[in-house]
Amino acid sequence: MTLTIDFLDETNTVKDEAANQLESLLNFAAEQLQVEDGSEVSITFVGNERIREINRDYRNKDVPTDVISFPMEELGEGEMEIMGEGMPRILGDIIISIPKTEEQAKEYGHSLMRELGFLAVHGFLHLLGFDHETKEEETEMFSLQKDILEGYGLSRQQG
Repeated sequence: MTLTIDFLDETNTVKDEAANQLESLLNFAAEQLQVEDGSEVSITFVGNERIREINRDYRNKDVPTDVISFPMEELGEGEMEIMGEGMPRILGDIIISIPKTEEQAKEYGHSLMRELGFLAVHGFLHLLGFDHETKEEETEMFSLQKDILEGYGLSRQQG
């Protein structure tokens, strides 16, 4: 099982080792969730100002946040699904604020890698259609996140 993951680091602070671990973690998650081989994901690391702008422009919330996902499989009004034989499944984009990641890792008392992994898996699950709008959805999504992170070896107390 291999995802195609495109990383863009606008902060120039994310080390290759962290990106490699995220790639491994998301491939583990994709395997657990039986996502099609060759599916594509984009992950962009940004600062707080950039994620605030994105949050404002797309979610009408003028504050920085930790992670935002843009699923490609959710069709907006008037959009058509494009299907083609042999085309990869394009899941969408995950945008992660590195300053928020650092702040939350410190606040929760775990490693930067654990928080980065949590946010990446959270965003990945959103790309796959999971949400936490209702109590039932939240229970399902957060349980799945926890199982993936622990199964991979990134539990809350570890790095």
